[in-house]
Amino acid sequence: MITIVDYGLGNVLAFATVFKKLNVPVTIARTPADLSNAQRIILPGVGAFDHAIELLEKSGMREQLDRKVLEEKVPVLGICVGMQIIARSSEEGKLAGLGWIDGEVRKFDVSRLTQKTRLPHMGWNDVRPARANGLFRNLEEDARFYFLHSYYFSCRREQDVLAVSEYGGNFSSAVGCDNIYGVQFHPEKSHHFGTQLLKNFAEC
Repeated sequence: MITIVDYGLGNVLAFATVFKKLNVPVTIARTPADLSNAQRIILPGVGAFDHAIELLEKSGMREQLDRKVLEEKVPVLGICVGMQIIARSSEEGKLAGLGWIDGEVRKFDVSRLTQKTRLPHMGWNDVRPARANGLFRNLEEDARFYFLHSYYFSCRREQDVLAVSEYGGNFSSAVGCDNIYGVQFHPEKSHHFGTQLLKNFAEC
């Protein structure tokens, strides 16, 4: 069973549609009680870091999420801003993140960008696994995903970087530690590559 956290951010229905096509049972959580039986959790998000944290707090689900992820070790996948709030902090805001993975969210250095559009980093980009992991099973070569962001996750521990992409230099486009995963790109918008990644998460 996949539980998608609906705290007001992210395309919840798009994820539900993908899992239904994969014949993976899915439910949507809007209250702490909805998380009680979660076996795997999707934490989506779009927009600003502080706004995401504020909405998650207002939803009443943060404490239950901490319990499920940190104590019960339920696998969780943060996506886009849902990945960023897994960090300790962000240069984009002032609020503390969830702190599930040791790192900070940083803004791209525009002086290093040669692309005409500069920021945000928008469109398709290669994602290269940094080490063997189940999230990228059958995606080791030529995997491309859709991005839309101006900030990236900077891990304090190299072993927490699962995959890298290039935009004015390499940045961590996927992170992971134990049962906790995060991807900066949008798998729900990334066609068969994204579908495979979500299938892998459902089976990890």
